[in-house]
Amino acid sequence: MTWADFYLICFLVGLSLSVLSILSGAFHLHLPGGEHLHLPGFGHGHMGHMGHIGHGHGGDISVVNFATVTAFLAWFGGVGFLLTKFSSLWLWSAFLLAVVGGVTGASLVFGFIFKVLMADERNAPENDWEMVGVFGRLSSAIRADGGTGEIAFTQGGARRSAAARSEDGTAIPKDAEVYVTRYEKGIAFVRRFEDLNDAKEA
Repeated sequence: MTWADFYLICFLVGLSLSVLSILSGAFHLHLPGGEHLHLPGFGHGHMGHMGHIGHGHGGDISVVNFATVTAFLAWFGGVGFLLTKFSSLWLWSAFLLAVVGGVTGASLVFGFIFKVLMADERNAPENDWEMVGVFGRLSSAIRADGGTGEIAFTQGGARRSAAARSEDGTAIPKDAEVYVTRYEKGIAFVRRFEDLNDAKEA
């Protein structure tokens, strides 16, 4: 394998994973069997579906995440390939410039995520992100015994979504009205809204 091949592979892998991450959010990709495609990088729930950056309050984002790593690979590979193919630079000079290109690309992506996509989260009151007690509707069904679905809800004046599981392990169909009983590690545990009404009547 030549250095040009190595750089080209890095570029293709980085570009492919970046596109997959975007598509998984923009088009709500689901895997066979009802499982969701959850890529660690862009925030799921707090920023809608742009992949998964983190589930905490805005500002908790890590510099090293799925989005910045894939951006680094794409830019590193792209710059390295071009320098190897179309310049007469010394091997390690091209490598160092490729690293600089990768860091630059990752920095641009991080800056875009933090300054643009997470702007509303950083400025929102802390109470806006309290998940317990949130009411919503399932946009994807939850299977019995630990299946993962998805809840759509309104919070902070915006439509949002989060991964969801049944609190008592029972199946809950799509479009059922639910409320969040607890929120752990990016997963909202929910019960049917009708269960709350039954408890009040009892």
